[in-house]
Amino acid sequence: MNPAINQIRVAFGTGVLLGLWKGQLAAAPTTAHLLTYHNGKCSANCKFCPQARESNAEPELLSRVVWPRRELEKVIAALNEHHSKFERICVQAVNYPDVADDLCELVTKINGVCDLPISVSCQPLTAGDVERLADAGAERISIALDAATPKIFDRIKGNGAGGSYTWQGHLRALDEACTILGDRVSTHLIVGLGESELEMARAIQFLHDRSITVGLFAFTPILGTPLADRPQPDLASYRRIQLARHLIVNGLSKVEQMHFDGSQISDFGLGHDVLRKTIDSGEPFRTSGCPGCNRPFYNESPRGPIYNYPRKLTSEEITAIREQLLHLNL
Repeated sequence: MNPAINQIRVAFGTGVLLGLWKGQLAAAPTTAHLLTYHNGKCSANCKFCPQARESNAEPELLSRVVWPRRELEKVIAALNEHHSKFERICVQAVNYPDVADDLCELVTKINGVCDLPISVSCQPLTAGDVERLADAGAERISIALDAATPKIFDRIKGNGAGGSYTWQGHLRALDEACTILGDRVSTHLIVGLGESELEMARAIQFLHDRSITVGLFAFTPILGTPLADRPQPDLASYRRIQLARHLIVNGLSKVEQMHFDGSQISDFGLGHDVLRKTIDSGEPFRTSGCPGCNRPFYNESPRGPIYNYPRKLTSEEITAIREQLLHLNL
């Protein structure tokens, strides 16, 4: 049996709201983000990740966010006092032996001090471990597919990256989680790993059709990772993919109704008035993923350019996005 966990990593903005340290926030997180602490690297080797086995990035980083380590009991006490500042709690995990046991212990302790919905964002787990987490109080499980195609998955996360993950293994784990949790299963897709807009739109539709919630991330280069020199995705292309995702998951269109100029989205398969109204709402361009999560500046500096808005957009920002989508004649 594992020894009791005594430390955990806390995302910087979460720690500010919990009173664990001081700092200024351009936008407050609506989800409290925690990360399992393990004395060593993640056993996986995803090429974009600072926590990867062969990464030389700063050990406190996940994406571009700093996650300082703190004593678990202090964090639990802070959650007990300040959980009303959040809408959700997300427990994220690096991969190591017996991580499922640690996740169950963390969820149990968090569930004991607050009644917020708890997401667990982790590597593929067995159906038995998903059931254990649900029994402990996890409301939702997220298993990040990240790549839009099997070929990119293998190159970035699988054998081609020196790792052991497989596309089919991730899909199987997602499907098994859906059998247990129904539509309370999430995944993430990272735009900018070499996929086309057509491939990403097809992946979103494929996952949505399986009742899996899809959150979009923009690829973020991190110093010390193998992809440190890769640029972030083109902003206009990201906007088109955000819009496609919003239309698909809200039942307003399907990838089969959309048109593509080569592999670039040229028509979203619905009327001009509905499309204009959808864009003007600003909703497609806000952070997507689990309910109640805004992940401020996980992909970008607050100075911009902003890929996922953590708040309601201003009219000026919507006008700028309309200009980015100029070919739609809005």
